[in-house]
Order: sequence, then structure tokens, then C-alpha cells
Amino acid sequence: MFDRLYDVTERVSVNFMGYVSERSRFDFAVIYTDHFFGKPLVVCMQTGRSSLLSLEDMHHLDYLQNVFQIKDRREVEELSLFFLQRLPNVSVKEQY
Repeated sequence: MFDRLYDVTERVSVNFMGYVSERSRFDFAVIYTDHFFGKPLVVCMQTGRSSLLSLEDMHHLDYLQNVFQIKDRREVEELSLFFLQRLPNVSVKEQY
């Protein structure tokens, strides 16, 4: 037995973003939805790794490094700067 928590169909906006640095290339899909506390779902198109991220999360480099399994700390710093310029400044909503 299980309790269904939610079953929602929603039209969402998706932004595909990619960039290349001296060390690597990244391709992301950013899915904007109201469902997950207002945070966009960021999916790495190369690895399939994903996370709900906000601008506040860009200051937690250890978290970004772990989520996207990036070995080089400089790459994580560049990724953080990239998302600081690209993610919207949204207030995190109360979900439940």
C-alpha cells in the first residue's frame, strides 16, 4: 500500500543552456515549474543528474560539486557563476 502524495499535470517552460570553458562543456535543461517550491529543476543533459536549484544554492559549491559529480573545483566555481547569471531570482514557495 502507498499514499499518493500528488499527481499533477502542468505546462512548463524549459530553457536549454550550454556553455564551454577552458576545462569542460556543459549542457543543461532548466525546467521552470511552480510545483517544486518554485525552484527550477536543472538537468545535466550529458549525465542525467538533476537537482532543484535556486540562486541561493549557487553559493553552496560543495552541494553543486556533489550533485553534478564535478571533480575540478574550478569547474564548480565556473558553473556557479554561470547559473548566477542565468537562473531567475525566485522566492522559494511553501509547498506543503
